[in-house]
Amino acid sequence: MSRDEAEARFDDLAALRIEVFRAFPYLYDGDAAYERAYLATYMRAPGAVVIGALDGDRLVGAATATPLGEHRAEFAAPFAARGLDVDDFFYFGESVLKSVYRGQGIGVRFFEERERAALEAAFGKCVFSAVIRPAGHPERPAGYTPLNRFWKKRGYERIEGLVTGFSWRDIGDDAETEKPMEYWMKALTPVR
Repeated sequence: MSRDEAEARFDDLAALRIEVFRAFPYLYDGDAAYERAYLATYMRAPGAVVIGALDGDRLVGAATATPLGEHRAEFAAPFAARGLDVDDFFYFGESVLKSVYRGQGIGVRFFEERERAALEAAFGKCVFSAVIRPAGHPERPAGYTPLNRFWKKRGYERIEGLVTGFSWRDIGDDAETEKPMEYWMKALTPVR
């Protein structure tokens, strides 16, 4: 999706993020003002990409990515603290998809398209972060399955001990609180 198309669908993307991230494990109680501030990162960053999934003209899914050095400081800080060059990593932001469209290969395509964008921008490493919620969290639904197996099948591995904090308001809370976020990484092989 071009920058102009992403900006034209800004409100749709914000609504999609609010809807999908409301579920466990994020439990995000989002609003348009928060979304404007967060998504502005992608609209400003010259290396950012937004991939959209459409059903007709309706946005049903989206995935974002940007060079880590162009993303929010909270996500780059743990890399710099470990002596890693943030400019070596292409950061995958959200991958959000309405539940009725899951299991049809769209999530896999989101990863493929972001990896292609990373290679085209000469990045050899992709990373993303995921919220850490305790196993006994009171809002954890019965039968909940984390996405770890899906990520590992795509070739991503958890980076042991690399954690950041990011704040948002949980459902039912009055204020934002910081949540721990762990990182997953994949080294890409350039296509010849």
